[in-house]
Order: sequence, then structure tokens, then C-alpha cells
Amino acid sequence: MIRTLTLASVLAMLPAAAGAQDATDTPRASTDVPTPAIGLALGQSAPAVQLLRENGEAAGLTDVMGEKGVAIAFVRSADWCPYCQKQLKQIDDISGELAEMGWPLVAISYDDPDILSKFADKNGLGFELLSDPDSAAIMAFNLLNEQMKSGSRYYGIPHPAIMFVGTDETIRAVLREEGYKNRPSLDVILQIAEQL
Repeated sequence: MIRTLTLASVLAMLPAAAGAQDATDTPRASTDVPTPAIGLALGQSAPAVQLLRENGEAAGLTDVMGEKGVAIAFVRSADWCPYCQKQLKQIDDISGELAEMGWPLVAISYDDPDILSKFADKNGLGFELLSDPDSAAIMAFNLLNEQMKSGSRYYGIPHPAIMFVGTDETIRAVLREEGYKNRPSLDVILQIAEQL
């Protein structure tokens, strides 16, 4: 299991970043940060995206942010992916803690809002599932799994990842495991949220 960004590397960067700014400074997105092969880099601006809530209403990232920002779990499908279904059920255990820390959790997939609504209701999830039916947000966050053929049922799925987007709309942390079967542990997610 190789993380795109390990907990140790995030924690090592935080004190340096915090010390580099005065309390009155507003963090700014870096335009010189190279985009990784998959996902976005720390400090990059989050793309402006429009997603659909379970009731079909449109929502942007600023609509779902808390005091510090939003934690986004990108999942392949709540409909057919057993690893995503398991992750969504497990991550619900910490969704309240994340929200209390100022990082409400949302999950994004290419599933239709109706599928997400049924999954959330069936499993009593305490966080919001957002639909990206054309995978525009998945592409904008540089997470599109390009191994899936256009026109197939699986085209448009993301590489699973969790991104923390701050209220300044920059990427604050990225957690991603190699492959699609493994997902970041709940402990690591909470530790990152506590340090941000």
C-alpha cells in the first residue's frame, strides 16, 4: 500500500507552512505547483465544480464546506463497487467527528442521485453523497480512471481518493492508496483532519 501522500509527509509539511504565514495572511493557491499524474497537489486550487445532491439540486464545493473546508471521498460507485460500499459504510463512523473538526465529509461518484439516495437511506449514512453524472468533477480533480473504455459501464469512475479542500479552495491534503481495493484508514483520515 503506497499512499500518494503519507501521514508523516503531511505532518512534516504542516509546521513549515504554518510558520510561513502570519495569522492575518490568507493562504493563496500556488499556480506553479505541478499537477501529479493522478489527483491534485497540495496548494493547488480546487476546480469550480457543480454536483448534484441526492434530491437532484445542484451544489458546488462552497455549498458543502464547514468551518475549515470539506473532506471529499471520491468513490467509484455506491451501486456496484463492493470496496466503495464498504468504505462508505465505514467512513460514516467518523463523519460526525470530521464535521465537528470543521471538515464535513461528502462522497462523490458518477452514480445518479437516485442510486446515491437509496444507498444512503438503506445504510443510514450521516454524510452527503454527491453525484457527478458526467464525471466533470472527477476529471477536474484529475482522478479519472483512464483504463476504463469510453462507452463502457465503468467509464467515468475516479481513482479512489480523499481530498481535504480548505475554505480558501485549495487542496490541503490528499490520501490515496495504490489500486482500488485499499482505502485510507479511518485513523489516518482523522489524524490528518486534526492537523489541518
